[in-house]
Amino acid sequence: QLQASGGGLVQPGGSLRLSCAASGRTPSNNAMGWFRQAPGKEREFVAAISWNSVSTYYADSVKGRFTISRDNAKNTAYLQMNSLKPEDTANYYCAVARSPYGSTLAGGYNYWGQGTQVTVSS
Repeated sequence: QLQASGGGLVQPGGSLRLSCAASGRTPSNNAMGWFRQAPGKEREFVAAISWNSVSTYYADSVKGRFTISRDNAKNTAYLQMNSLKPEDTANYYCAVARSPYGSTLAGGYNYWGQGTQVTVSS
């Protein structure tokens, strides 16, 4: 089970930190990732992190603004989002990958959280 939290309403240029807590049967030694889906659009990759935090991956649209991290002792992944833009508005989903090394494809993940809404608006 994955529980995402931390979404909300923020003004352009603001920051939010999303959290994703894994529990139950979700593998603790696999990569984790964040995806987002805006109304009327397909789900898109945002960021991913390998099991040991050595490798991170970002969509071009969020590079330099978002940072993914994880705390394996807490079985939790984080997404720090800075310099938020209205186009970042979406429902953000966390996921656990099928392997330790991460993927930019939704098919590379087999455990998904319920999503947390991020709205960037003045």
